[in-house]
Amino acid sequence: MNRNAKLRTALATALIATLPLGALAQTQAASTTMANDLPPTDKAFVQAASSAGSTEIDAAKLAAKQSQDKDVQSFAHHMMVDHTKLATQLKMAAPHGVTVPMDNSDTSALDSLKALHGKEFDTAYIQKLGVQGHEEAVQVFQKEANEGQNAKLKQAAQKALPTIQQHLKMAQELAAKKGVQ
Repeated sequence: MNRNAKLRTALATALIATLPLGALAQTQAASTTMANDLPPTDKAFVQAASSAGSTEIDAAKLAAKQSQDKDVQSFAHHMMVDHTKLATQLKMAAPHGVTVPMDNSDTSALDSLKALHGKEFDTAYIQKLGVQGHEEAVQVFQKEANEGQNAKLKQAAQKALPTIQQHLKMAQELAAKKGVQ
């Protein structure tokens, strides 16, 4: 061992010896927490909630361009604003070290809308994203609210659930108003 290596080892040993034991325990706990994955229920929630939100935002942007109906455009604008807020809340609730995808839209749902315009677009948007999408989202958020293991994610789902349920109600009312089955 050369002289520099011995000096570094001695310095590191002295430094570690001066640290309080509590600091070492905190460092170990933090690294252990970061190394652990989320429980499957919470992991599924983060993925599904971020995908649903991202899809809603992207579909709302399409609606702004491809719908001529003021009611549909108003609904889409409302979805864009609310789902942007919900995405931010989800990201803030995620444990440190857990990445919340922000652009993981359901491309098949969006692709099915891209070629449509006017009333055809409105009908598909209301059915697929408005009603069906929010029925699925209510189930995802309800499951996390009931079964989630991570306290922050569970609380975020509980807090967001009334908004998602309101979106479903709005979509159902819009469908009824526009005669969409």
